[in-house]
Amino acid sequence: MTGPSPVVQRRRLRVELRKARQDAGLTQEQVAAAMDWSLSKLIRIEAGSVGISTTDLKALLSHYNLEDPHQADQLVKLAKAARERSWWSGYRDVAPAGLLQLIGYETAAFIVRNFETLLIPGLLQTEEYAHAVIQVFQEDATAERVKTLVDVRMRRQELLEQDDPPLFFFILDEAAVRRVVGGKAVMRRQIRKLIEMAARPNVTVEIVPFSVGAHPGLKGPFVVIEFSDPNDNDVLYLESGPSRELKSRDLADEEEWLPYREEFEQLRELSLGPDGSVAYLAELAEEAT
Repeated sequence: MTGPSPVVQRRRLRVELRKARQDAGLTQEQVAAAMDWSLSKLIRIEAGSVGISTTDLKALLSHYNLEDPHQADQLVKLAKAARERSWWSGYRDVAPAGLLQLIGYETAAFIVRNFETLLIPGLLQTEEYAHAVIQVFQEDATAERVKTLVDVRMRRQELLEQDDPPLFFFILDEAAVRRVVGGKAVMRRQIRKLIEMAARPNVTVEIVPFSVGAHPGLKGPFVVIEFSDPNDNDVLYLESGPSRELKSRDLADEEEWLPYREEFEQLRELSLGPDGSVAYLAELAEEAT
């Protein structure tokens, strides 16, 4: 597994900066006025949506009367790491911000748990399937833009093949594998890819069959990302609206993350299991020939 991505470093920094301000007994309005910043600038820094220069950071820490030189040095290192460029940052003008943030968290993840209701998860899609899906959700996009978004999705999948990758647990409603996307031949190759991916030691694929009836996952797809560092809260991703825009939020305490973890485990219990799911996919691939 690679080291923490800039997205994760920025997330850690924002937590520490907010804590330092609160320890100093200052409001965001007071700090913004003292630093001669707009309030929105400080809010964006504390939200982790933008980075902060080392010059601004040192001035901010001085205003907070942070006297521990080791802590200050660590925060400066975090700020520098948070500003490093990653491969996905080159796609900011094309890919949705939520997707790029998700990629950043995935690269630093320890475990990724993904439930999908209607489509194959992006990390498991073939190029043909991805193209068919992206065309639908980017109906006004140029052919070049669609191709670029497909390229991002394919490059994102390199994470599955790197040394010491995260553990991925995918649960799919049967609808996701039954829906013919891109035509029968495309779907046949997509099912075969699912079988190939499920054979990887770091990937588990499970199917929740139609026969279980209504189940908790019908509320919608979600992704929960867990990190190896206990100081990093889990991150939840939900899809919003017809464009399936990704929305994220920290799961800071048990009351927030436990319902999703419990729901995921309930779905695993309802599924065909890893072996049964692969056997079902093999049957499905045969039906499509």
